[in-house]
Amino acid sequence: MAFALIFALLPTPGLDASQSGARLSGVQLRLYPSGDANATWSFRAADVRNDPLNGLTTLTGITEGQRLLKEQVQGRFTGREILDATLATQELTIDAQDTMTTRQARITLVQQCADIDLKGTEQTPVKIEQGQGFSAPSARISSPNTNGRIGKLKMTFGFVIEDSDPANSKYTAELDATETCRDGKRVPLT
Repeated sequence: MAFALIFALLPTPGLDASQSGARLSGVQLRLYPSGDANATWSFRAADVRNDPLNGLTTLTGITEGQRLLKEQVQGRFTGREILDATLATQELTIDAQDTMTTRQARITLVQQCADIDLKGTEQTPVKIEQGQGFSAPSARISSPNTNGRIGKLKMTFGFVIEDSDPANSKYTAELDATETCRDGKRVPLT
């Protein structure tokens, strides 16, 4: 019995991520991040691979990426979820802390009608951190009142730029905007 226990606990030589974990196809996935208790992420993915040795889950062929928030009315949760943001990307890696990384993505902040195209590299990917926001080496923003490109963007889900590289940024705030955001849709100002 003692030998069986010792052999069971010994590391298996040559075991790598391709031989461990799980691989699923045609998956609908919900992520409940511990660092953002009021948010839930929902995805459809053609392929999901889990690498338990490195604590990574990789999604490919992603559609319907969404960030949902628990709805509150007068400080009380209603039990419903509201769409806060959408995420479009081809591949996404989620680590053990629920941080998501990819090389390129589009985040749409629904309440601000803001489309943010994020570009990263292998060394400095686009990063989505739960409870904080997202960052990327370069970004293009299009919204009813802000348009342009921003270098080294760090932004909250509330559409607040926390950090950027002014030397590599050029964006404008439209003082005479011709449209506004109403119920998650751009509409002309009347």
